[in-house]
Amino acid sequence: MLMKNKLISDLKKNIPASNVLNTLEERYAYAQDATNIRRIKNLPDAVVFVENTEQVQKVVKLANKYKVPVICRGAGTNVVGACVVEHGGIILNFSKMNKILSISKENMTVVVEPGVVLGCLQKEVEKLGLFYPPDPSNLAVSTIGGSIAQASGGAKSFKYGTTKDYVIDLKVVMADGQILKTGSGTIKNATGYNLNTLFVGSEGTLGIVVEATLKLIPKPQSKKVIMAYFDTVREAVLAVNAIIEQRIYPATIDFMDKNAIQTVEKFYPANLLTDKEAALVIETDGFECSMKYQEDIITRILNTCNASEIQVSHNDDEYNKIWTARRSSMGACAKLKPNVTTDDVIVPRENLEALVLGIRAICEKYSLEVCMVGHVGDGSVHPQIPINYNDEDEYKRYKLAKAEIYDLTAKLGGILSGEHGIGSEKREHIHKVINSVALDYMRQIKKTFDPNNILNPYKIF
Repeated sequence: MLMKNKLISDLKKNIPASNVLNTLEERYAYAQDATNIRRIKNLPDAVVFVENTEQVQKVVKLANKYKVPVICRGAGTNVVGACVVEHGGIILNFSKMNKILSISKENMTVVVEPGVVLGCLQKEVEKLGLFYPPDPSNLAVSTIGGSIAQASGGAKSFKYGTTKDYVIDLKVVMADGQILKTGSGTIKNATGYNLNTLFVGSEGTLGIVVEATLKLIPKPQSKKVIMAYFDTVREAVLAVNAIIEQRIYPATIDFMDKNAIQTVEKFYPANLLTDKEAALVIETDGFECSMKYQEDIITRILNTCNASEIQVSHNDDEYNKIWTARRSSMGACAKLKPNVTTDDVIVPRENLEALVLGIRAICEKYSLEVCMVGHVGDGSVHPQIPINYNDEDEYKRYKLAKAEIYDLTAKLGGILSGEHGIGSEKREHIHKVINSVALDYMRQIKKTFDPNNILNPYKIF
């Protein structure tokens, strides 16, 4: 207790006292993230709202002095326990470091602080005719810092890639308080090791990102969404492959199974066809003159693949309605039971049907509901399982099902996360898809970058 009081005192001497929270209620509020955990077991010692890089450095140096963890937090929307407090320490909140520092139309780059909300960034750069494609479903609240930490993806990953493809330079506060720059302001960089990709997806375990330079691309002139329904999952998956084989490259090819369609329609009525076994949400974009051409080819392929119904957006309202419905799947699923969990397993696209049907069979085996959505263009599936954590038997069945889902994913040549990360929720399973040699090197990298193990310790592995 004495050491904790000294830590709080030192924090308030180095950071504006109003930015340091340490009451029981305040610490409790920041002890978890959007992960559905059964109970809060540990609280942070303090929550610190930093406003600049120098304050981050001061906090890190104090954490070293007292040998306490530092857990970075943006909006806390991650679902793998990456921000969950397991060993006390300091929650470093970046909501006050939320400035877009510069946008270069000539260089097609933007420099941002980690607390910038992703959806706000997209709107600002689009005013200049530019485009930042990564778009996780929670883009209205999720931050760039969290997106970098978790290597976020989103619906447009199929055509445009994920966060890692747009980070060209990071300013990082290291575990000893030093500043590291990972790249440059240039689009290409073959000078030394690519440190950008080492930090993207590292979940705050190697360093603390305080500034990011991101690549932008020209904003597409036009876009529309096509929703196609199928009577079987297999037909939906085959349609994905058929579209790609015709050299049509939609921005998005997303998937919803029957349970997801029905659950979303009850939550957010959007005229979805609830009697269908599966649906594809296909977004096309590009020059206005190409939109009808793309639509005609895709609808012809969908009809050939036995699509039972096809809906096409004709204006922004129809476009937004379909996407709001798709993005509502997690919230809709949360209405079914007190708790809801989600995942992001991913396999080579050739094994997608086996993954979807296998997950469904596993959930049926353990008498669990499941709503499946996903970015099937790149083989990613999000099984959303509503459960009641207070039901001990149901929780036990859920844990067994999750383990089997990860076993199935590994068997099908997949990995445990395409865009959510590992955190504390999946670390016991990471050995199923990462071999021991790779894990040993990861541990060595962690020890080299963070010898005192203060940066989000014991996450990932």
